[in-house]
Amino acid sequence: MKPVQIAEGIYDVGVNDWNIQDFHGYSTPLGSSYNAFLIVDEKIALIDTVKKGFEDKLLANIAQIVDPKKIDYMISNHAEMDHSGGLVEIMREIGEDTPLYCSKMGKKNLSMHFPRGWNYHAVKNGEELTLGRRTLAFLETRMLHWPDSMFTYVKEDKILFSSDAFGQHYAGNEKFDDVIGDAIMPHAKKYFTNILMHFSPQVAKLLKTVADMGLEIRMICPDHGIIWRSDPGKIIEAYASWSRQEGINKAILVYDSMWHSTEKMADAISSGLDDVGVEVRPMSLRKWHRSDVMTEVMDAKAIVAGSPTLNNGIFPTVADMLTYMKGLRPKNKIAAAFGSYGWSGEAVKQINQYFEAMKLEIVDEGLRVQYVPDADALETCFQFGRKIGERIISM
Repeated sequence: MKPVQIAEGIYDVGVNDWNIQDFHGYSTPLGSSYNAFLIVDEKIALIDTVKKGFEDKLLANIAQIVDPKKIDYMISNHAEMDHSGGLVEIMREIGEDTPLYCSKMGKKNLSMHFPRGWNYHAVKNGEELTLGRRTLAFLETRMLHWPDSMFTYVKEDKILFSSDAFGQHYAGNEKFDDVIGDAIMPHAKKYFTNILMHFSPQVAKLLKTVADMGLEIRMICPDHGIIWRSDPGKIIEAYASWSRQEGINKAILVYDSMWHSTEKMADAISSGLDDVGVEVRPMSLRKWHRSDVMTEVMDAKAIVAGSPTLNNGIFPTVADMLTYMKGLRPKNKIAAAFGSYGWSGEAVKQINQYFEAMKLEIVDEGLRVQYVPDADALETCFQFGRKIGERIISM
């Protein structure tokens, strides 16, 4: 990826990672990008770096604009290694005495990652740095999504460098929202769900703070994916909606099956949900990745989870899914469990324990069928689906 000028004297000098397929448990079939931004003024600043292994490409991109040794300030919005992994090489190149601007927690975290005597400057919330014609303001955004996270705002150009907020795991030659269009929104939704959903209260608070400040934003530059230059309000409005976790009349039915008995139950339950007019997404864990399931969960009103009992417990793929889901803290949803069993049948009870830990409203004690469901059992499953669907409609 070559440098892209996004405003006069401001460049995206980041790199695409076309080959990454898994980002700490989140599927990224279209890869990702590690965006870094160079501001050339009377003083020169670099905002964020790249994942370790991509430093040479970053330095080559910078060198097409200026000699990297001329960089006066290094700014680290976030200490996570996909943005700071290249710091050692970059600081070696630009000079280890170069002032490194970060949040107070950023200084702590970076010092633990890189125990070197760098010239850290831990900024206060609202502190400013003048480059000449441009002024950078720093906004602390703790827990979006690490304790050290912060934004950098160019006051004159009204450009927000938003670190891991408003991004997408997407590697493409399209760099701007007006180039790719609405095709980017599913990637943005997946990113929010799997990275930021469990910080929804902090997202809502941040958006209110920005609104109260009257901060005008003409462009948003996240550290992953495309840049919002045409309509930054679109992604801001989407974040406001997603942070409320307001569901539609939709149920996600996630399950796995050993000998197709739980699968047959899932099919019948889906038919019951559909019969009362509820949108239903049956998602077999043999096909769907956990991160894609969670993207569908985000705007659903109900989670229905099914598992056979294996060794007195939940089937491993279902346990994995529920563990992942628990960490993301879905809100405002009802839940129900089902599953087939041979001689013990503990899985349904254990699924409900996950739901209780997530503080979801369990609308039925759960449905169990021994061995292969017959016609009567499938009718019971159908009515089980109808019951859940009627509860969704009444919400």
